[in-house]
Amino acid sequence: MTDSAVLVRGLTKRYRDNLAVNNVDLNIAAGEIFALLGPNGAGKTTTVEILEGYRDRDGGEVEVLGADPQRAGRRWRYGIGIVLQDASDLSELTVRETVRHFARYYPNPRDPDQVIEQVGLAAKANSRVSTLSGGQRRRIDVAVGIVGNPALLFLDEPTTGFDPQARRQFWDLIRSLAQENGTTVLLTTHYLEEAENLADRVAVIVKGQVVAEGDPATLGGRAEAKATVSWLENGEHRTQEATDPGTLIAELTARHGGTVPGLTVSRPSLEDVYLDLIGSAQK
Repeated sequence: MTDSAVLVRGLTKRYRDNLAVNNVDLNIAAGEIFALLGPNGAGKTTTVEILEGYRDRDGGEVEVLGADPQRAGRRWRYGIGIVLQDASDLSELTVRETVRHFARYYPNPRDPDQVIEQVGLAAKANSRVSTLSGGQRRRIDVAVGIVGNPALLFLDEPTTGFDPQARRQFWDLIRSLAQENGTTVLLTTHYLEEAENLADRVAVIVKGQVVAEGDPATLGGRAEAKATVSWLENGEHRTQEATDPGTLIAELTARHGGTVPGLTVSRPSLEDVYLDLIGSAQK
């Protein structure tokens, strides 16, 4: 295996007259958290299913954990974990029984009880899955996805239906998997805040093509974009865009003889950049 957990060159997939994936390139480093973003129908799911080995491609080269998913065997599958958006469960089993059941499919699983504790379900270990909340069931999905000790974890919309507290606890879990276990994570999500908080890098795919890729903080020229400076002057709200907000703030400070009332400085959010990217690509 190379330093790349996922290496894709010129990936294409066509459904009759629809080119769902059009010459996509990706390079995801081992141990990286990578987010694939895009609107519904953009080609995200098809791309991920090809990487998981569940869908054949029409063209291009794909290497996942050092092998071609289209030809890889069972041993290769032991190295990946998958958390689907709509996962089924064994609702009459307890949490512990469920995780232990799936652990038996792998040659080198993690300790089921440790996994249950890691996903925050230790207090519910003896409860039937059918009695759990939606968020707690989602944690079981994650437990099942990581109990096989995967080198690469696929997460499809993992926090749909989570409340804000549960979502942030889940983020902590994913970070720990990457930092402590060296697990590579490929994440698809519609929550831009989630991508910004979790991902080392993101790629935006629209109409089957990657239109931008990079660090969430700099994606689409975000770091170089003009800042919006807002303040109160004579009781009125004022705003001004500035390439160098520091100079404007110094001028305002001098004008007000010190503290500038209501002063705020903001740059485009990841959501702003994302919406601009998909809007431009869909024209």
